[in-house]
Order: sequence, then C-alpha cells, then structure tokens
Amino acid sequence: MGEALAHIEQMIAQGGPHQVVTVNPEFIMRAQEDAHFGRVLEEAALAIPDGQGLLWAARVLGRPLRERVAGSDMAPALAALSAARGYRLYLLGAAPGVAECAAAILSERHPGVRIVGAYAGSPSLAEEEAIVARIVAARPDILFVAYGAPAQDLWIHRNQPRMRVPVAIGVGGTLDFIAGVRKRAPVWMQRRGLEWLFRLLQEPRRWRRMLALPRFAGRVACTRLSRGRNA
Repeated sequence: MGEALAHIEQMIAQGGPHQVVTVNPEFIMRAQEDAHFGRVLEEAALAIPDGQGLLWAARVLGRPLRERVAGSDMAPALAALSAARGYRLYLLGAAPGVAECAAAILSERHPGVRIVGAYAGSPSLAEEEAIVARIVAARPDILFVAYGAPAQDLWIHRNQPRMRVPVAIGVGGTLDFIAGVRKRAPVWMQRRGLEWLFRLLQEPRRWRRMLALPRFAGRVACTRLSRGRNA
C-alpha cells in the first residue's frame, strides 16, 4: 500500500492523465475474452492487486506479490493524504446521493480533506459530455469513479484524454462502503480471502460473476503445469 500511494503521489506531481486499475481475478478472466478491456488494463499507469486470488496465483507462478492492495482501503488512505497534502478529490458514481454522503463522512473522518465534487451521474454515453465538463471545471487531482467494473475502467480510459486528471481510479463499491449503504466483509474474512463470499451472501445475483473464480484457478493451475512440463 505504501508503494502504491507513493506512486500515486508521483503521478500527481507529474500532472495528468494517469489511470489506476484495481485488478482481481474477475478482471483477469474478463480481459481474456474482451480485448478492449485487456488493453485498458495493459495501458494503465498503475495496476494494484485487489484480490487474494492474485496473491495466490502470483505465488504459484513463481512471481510473488508482497500484499493485497485493496481499492476500498486505498480510497480512505487517499482522503487522509488529501487532508495532509491538500490534494483535490472528486467522487463520481454509485447511486444518487451516495457520493455526497461518502464525501460528508470522509470530511468528518479526515478534517481538512479537499473534496471538490460529488456526483452520481452514470456511465451512459449520453451523459459523458456533461460529466466531463463538471470534472474539468472542478480540477481534481484524484478522481474516484464508482460505476462498477468494467464500466468504470472503460469510462476512465475513454475520457481521461479530455479530463487530464492526474490520477483517476475505478473504485467499484467503495463509496457504498464509506457511506454505509453496504457492509464490507469483516477483517478476518478479508485476510482469509473470503471477501468474495461475503459479497455473494449480500448480493446473491453476483453468482454468475463468481464463476470466474474457479475458471481463474483452473487457468493458473494449467499454466503452472505447462511450465513444469517445459522446464
């Protein structure tokens, strides 16, 4: 996490635009089937391992990662940095009123945080021009986009050349967690890689998305076996 935050501060110092992606096994499997989404991940300025499955896969494939860096943890950490350094934040997405509620809670938790905008909007092409105009006018240093993957990541990739925000991050359900609209998994479940199970119990309709997890595990295992045969 410390390294990720340091990279983001370097990006802010350099100026925009940069995109940060919070990669998990679902992202990896989606990218196997969606070349456009795959390019978005490849072209990102920073990809953080947001998923215990990535730590397991990296270890199995002989390129271990030191720790999980969750987007849901990074957003509050960046709010704390905003309060300390004066970075300007913009919260975009989630359901109507959620971004504003999250902004109020972050302001209470991190006195001095600079939140220059909070707006729901949508990833619809029809709203794009108006949303981009709002963000350009607000001049944030960091933009959180909570439209869910892959919509939020595609939206950022499409609009960053015009917005030129130093750092834009797709944050999924993070604003819901901050606002208290949804509960995040207990810490013990997060540490044991069971956050996916907690979310599935909260949102059973996610079961189709969760099918990516066994497919991901199978792909990793096959890659490891193939390497062993070729060694």
